[in-house]
Amino acid sequence: MDGLQRVANLSQQQSDFTVNGETPESDTATTLNQDGINTAELETKFNQARSAMLALQNPDGHWCFPLEADCTIPAEYILMMHFMDEIDVILENKIARFIRDKQDMTHGGWPLYYGGAFDISCTIKSYYALKLVGDSTDAPHMVRAREAIMERGGAAKANVFTRLLLAMYDQIPWHGVPVVPSELVLLPSWFPFHISKVSYWSRTVMIPLSILCTMKARAINPRKVNIRELFIVPPEEEKNYFPRADTVLKRAFMLVERILSRVEPKLPQSIRQYSIRKAERWTLERLNGECGIGAIFPAMVNAHEALTLLGYAYDHPNRVQCRNALRGLLVDEGERIWCQPCTSPVWDTVLTSLALQEDPTTGQEPVLKALDWLVEQQVLDEPGDWRDKRPELLGGGWAFQYANPHYPDLDDTAAVAWALDQGGAERHHKSLERAANWLAGMQSRNGGFAAFDIDNTHHYLNEIPFADHGALIDPPTSDVTARCVGLLGKYGRHQLEVWRGISFLLREQEQDGSWFGRWGTNYIYGTWSVLEAFQLAKFDMQHHSVRRAVKWLESVQRADGGWGETNDSYLDKQLAGRFPETSTAFQTAWAVLGLMAAGEVNSESVRRGINYLLHNQSSDHLWEDPWFTAPGFPRVFYLRYHGYSKFFPIWALARYRALTRTVAACV
Repeated sequence: MDGLQRVANLSQQQSDFTVNGETPESDTATTLNQDGINTAELETKFNQARSAMLALQNPDGHWCFPLEADCTIPAEYILMMHFMDEIDVILENKIARFIRDKQDMTHGGWPLYYGGAFDISCTIKSYYALKLVGDSTDAPHMVRAREAIMERGGAAKANVFTRLLLAMYDQIPWHGVPVVPSELVLLPSWFPFHISKVSYWSRTVMIPLSILCTMKARAINPRKVNIRELFIVPPEEEKNYFPRADTVLKRAFMLVERILSRVEPKLPQSIRQYSIRKAERWTLERLNGECGIGAIFPAMVNAHEALTLLGYAYDHPNRVQCRNALRGLLVDEGERIWCQPCTSPVWDTVLTSLALQEDPTTGQEPVLKALDWLVEQQVLDEPGDWRDKRPELLGGGWAFQYANPHYPDLDDTAAVAWALDQGGAERHHKSLERAANWLAGMQSRNGGFAAFDIDNTHHYLNEIPFADHGALIDPPTSDVTARCVGLLGKYGRHQLEVWRGISFLLREQEQDGSWFGRWGTNYIYGTWSVLEAFQLAKFDMQHHSVRRAVKWLESVQRADGGWGETNDSYLDKQLAGRFPETSTAFQTAWAVLGLMAAGEVNSESVRRGINYLLHNQSSDHLWEDPWFTAPGFPRVFYLRYHGYSKFFPIWALARYRALTRTVAACV
């Protein structure tokens, strides 16, 4: 039975659902609680939403919702097929249909997120992919895109990753891109640049990319398609592809880049070949079966192309793994297909479980089934890059994806351990203990917790020419620290780490009372995360930092009772907690959850937020928002977690029901 049919069947069953032995009244006007919430409507709509969510649970217990990025990812999938002359015509045409559908009619290009501004690099890749598929340059959508690109300086203004791709396609000369030599893997750990000093995502992208750059990879490009029409100055005549260095450090790195570009071709071939083979071994060790290196699309593409360049045959097992991993990211919608940057089963499963745990009337079976599935995914004794800093620490984390044992992350681990602790099943105690101990051992010196690494705070590396995206490192952040502090505080055996983490969070609070959200958009997400952590850790919820956060959340509530925040707040702090378009279900849920964690369950703001959720439920009994919910890299890469607009509202409604029932019982 498919998910939609299960939703329909369970929704029908809800017509007989009773609450405390009574069927909700059909005349809902007479069932308002003391805060003005229609209790019958709340019960009915929550129960329908819960049933719809349970219907989407996979037979083995987990949930996994689509994870969407901008059109860079599907465009690169087409470009990859043409790079290696492994073209699936039906597939590329369905991906092209998706890309065309996402073009913004206002500015003519492609944005980094729904409703966002024009992005030149995303637009260049989308244009090139469509031209490779066969779209005429005279087609109206191609004309609009080309004019938009040219108005903004042409393809020479693209970011580094786009220029690297263009160099491999012979669209610009190699002197137009930063040097990314394979000799990077030979540098000692004490050197200013070392692969352990950059983030996991940077490592897994850079090492196979260094093979491509060192060997000066050339796309096969069987149809010999070029995009010279996107350059104002012919590419071979362009003198300066790099932006002007505006700091002393950037000027120093640009000088190093110029020197390196002259020295690199003259390196002894023996060293060159040795470094290529070492980079190859590094990549193969982390190939990660059919979930792919790093389990993220950019690294997987680079690895696949690098192995091809190194001579691995089409049917070689490693090539087959790479190909299957990439195909596993495709989302088939029938007439069109798009590609995810990665999958999110662990994150989706644990957040859905936490949402359902808030509801005391939900049976234990679906949640325990989900927790059992999660325990099976725990990364225990496998090798991981995190061991470079903590070689004696026993493993115990969880990865974000189905499999990524080299790179468990702290956010997933803290959330899973939180759910295991609340679940209370004796069979999960050992997994919980291993997780808590691993998290405590992964605390950075400043008291915070990062996503994957310890003390990954070499901020000067974000100034190198390759790192124009500004996300080469993985420093501690408020949202991840909050999740870790909340779990460790709840678990109760690592109090020193808890208080060091709380001190970090208090230092990180913004002047207006909010917290920055690195992995969710943005200050609403960060503020919810910290308030939730404080409540779990039994922090004084009357503390002035908590009261300031409550006041800030209340100040940014919208007239319709909901909350919304644009991704533009990563560019302009004045937009913190604000969205000119609309409220969103997921951000409303975050705000309401944060306020309730701070003890504000009976406040006017919570009541209005709950009513917003009740009045904006979709016909499938869940919620749907087109807006992107999180950054991959703030300012340059954003994500839409399709599950966020589903399980977060359920979480908020469940908590509200539980807390107001408790209050009513006490009265």
